[in-house]
Amino acid sequence: MKVPISWLKDFVDITLPIEELAERMTLAGLEIASINYIGIEGADLVWDREKLVLGHLLKVEQHPNADRLVLATVDIGTAEPETVVTGAPNLFEFVGQGDISHLGLKSPFVMEEATVYDGHAKEPGQKMVLKGRAVRGIMNRHMLCSEKELGLSDEHTGIILSDDDAPPGTPLIDLWGDV
Repeated sequence: MKVPISWLKDFVDITLPIEELAERMTLAGLEIASINYIGIEGADLVWDREKLVLGHLLKVEQHPNADRLVLATVDIGTAEPETVVTGAPNLFEFVGQGDISHLGLKSPFVMEEATVYDGHAKEPGQKMVLKGRAVRGIMNRHMLCSEKELGLSDEHTGIILSDDDAPPGTPLIDLWGDV
């Protein structure tokens, strides 16, 4: 069973370093097989506070030059929303619905120059630095993430869609970073 430290902290005050806590729990009969760091210091991939934030989906439109791509308009807490070109299959159901902001759908939003896992790499754990490029004639400098791209699981069939009540632009490390 995996137990997040954030969940344990809801019940007890934890002041020990994680490794010492794990050792004490094991000595008490609760064997700790491994410690996994997610997004925070100690993880294989530490999430960039400035470049990996929570985005609020506002609209999804069909890409004008590609049947299997969409344009997602995303509020990231800045003056103007950003547009992301994506082929995430779980966004196609929202194409043509106009303003979907009332649905409260949030997703991890990654900005150019941030490092994430490459969801399409054959070897697991390969990282990539996001670089802007034109995708079928439309400039794309950002991405919405699947669980695999953040190192949460091997799931890569679509982007993460959450109903998190945190405001757009909140650093993902503050919301989902854990041990």
